[in-house]
Amino acid sequence: MMETKRLLLRPWQESDAKNLYEYAKDPAIGPPAGWPPHTGVENSLEIIRHVFFVPETYAVCQKDGKAIGSIGLKLKGSTDMTDREDECELGYWIGKPFWGQGLIPEAAEELLRHAFEDLGMRAVWCGYYEGNEKSRRVQQKLGFVYQYTTHDLDIPLLGEKRTGHTSLLTKAQWEAKRNG
Repeated sequence: MMETKRLLLRPWQESDAKNLYEYAKDPAIGPPAGWPPHTGVENSLEIIRHVFFVPETYAVCQKDGKAIGSIGLKLKGSTDMTDREDECELGYWIGKPFWGQGLIPEAAEELLRHAFEDLGMRAVWCGYYEGNEKSRRVQQKLGFVYQYTTHDLDIPLLGEKRTGHTSLLTKAQWEAKRNG
């Protein structure tokens, strides 16, 4: 478990299914990130069991432990952004009632610290789909640097193609921003 000023980052639990569904059913949450809205508590439970029960995936929680979003690092073998052992991909989302409060940048700062200091990462990749301005702004706040754009990306969970933008944050850039 990791803690920030306002948040707890902890492994997902099956008991989080109701809270997960509460936020993940909103069509403003999943589709911009490439996944469909959850259809019920049972669907959310399956997502917890089969998607979130992996290393380095955390529930973003209020201090009372209520899950309000998700954040994680996809390590080698679970990301198509890199095949290096010392690089990973950052992903995140938060429930709509919590937008605009700086909570995902706060959670991501702690996860980046964990990636670089505890896991020994050299670089962290992050992407967003065209039109997802909230995700783009989070990446800018964190110091990610744009690398490239890919057109006609398959989004299998939604059965469509999109344009994706990819950014990178190296350990040296993170340290410079942190110490700057």
